[in-house]
Amino acid sequence: MSFQAYRVSQEGDQIKGHVCDIDFNDLTSGEVLIEAHFSSINYKDALAGTGRGKIMKSLPLIGGIDVSGVVVESTDKRFIKGENVLVTGYDLGVGHDGGYAHFVRVPADWVVKVPANLSLNDAMVVGTAGFTAALAIFRLEQNLLNKNMGKVVVTGATGGVGSLAIEFLHHLGYEVTAITGKKSESDYLKLLGAKEVWVRGEFEMGERPLEKALWAGAIDTVGSGVLAWLTRTVNTHGSIASCGLAAGIDLHTTVMPFILRGINLLGIDSVACPMKTRLEVWHRIANTMKPDQFKTSIKVITLNELNSVFEQMMNGKTIGRYVVKIK
Repeated sequence: MSFQAYRVSQEGDQIKGHVCDIDFNDLTSGEVLIEAHFSSINYKDALAGTGRGKIMKSLPLIGGIDVSGVVVESTDKRFIKGENVLVTGYDLGVGHDGGYAHFVRVPADWVVKVPANLSLNDAMVVGTAGFTAALAIFRLEQNLLNKNMGKVVVTGATGGVGSLAIEFLHHLGYEVTAITGKKSESDYLKLLGAKEVWVRGEFEMGERPLEKALWAGAIDTVGSGVLAWLTRTVNTHGSIASCGLAAGIDLHTTVMPFILRGINLLGIDSVACPMKTRLEVWHRIANTMKPDQFKTSIKVITLNELNSVFEQMMNGKTIGRYVVKIK
């Protein structure tokens, strides 16, 4: 039996992805076979599919770092045929065939049962981007953030992580400030729950080791100069969850915010997150964070539209989340 998959391969000096027919013998190994219903698009997927980032460990490989679907076969007793499951992170779509295929075979230790309050579609509206946002909030709250402490700022606010972070924070009762380079999307960000929107380039970041304290906490998807500015402007004992590098990987700051204000810089790694924490975060997403109806921009596409959306994402032209309908 053959089925469709989006596979990335190297052709000469170029790395390209295309939809092709494969069969079960082509899939990488694992204890659980999933009939995929949905996947999603993350920045990491766009880097892999366009070859602009060295994401995949070997080629050819099926792309997609997320998938939700139904168990078809399992040699692991934890999962039975017919169960709704999801996989995000680990080596999916990086060193192991990913979610952009009608069938996905994965190790059982990567699989999460979809919480009762989430549909398979909702699970991929969230996907890696939303899981990263939720994990950032989880880690901020582990470091004592609460909704009575003041404003929480979200940078790169129109992206998948940023959009869902705003929705989750707003639903939890936090006062959110969104920072974006897209002034035209201010109304969208307020619709998600941002109380105020700051546009990059329209405010001064300053250059002193410590600037005026503004934020109880921060979720940063941008990195580089924006992250450095956040270290200078987060309040005493506040925390920054760092989960992106849209502006670059460099970080030029001083130790003063850490030793004079006692701030925390929290690295958010959604790929290798321990399963115990992973399950707790997905439970929180389904039961306390997710609004009854998403306001995040959601576009549903097919496997054949992946290349087009990847190019748009790499050029900064996308907003919100893209769900890939597979079944």
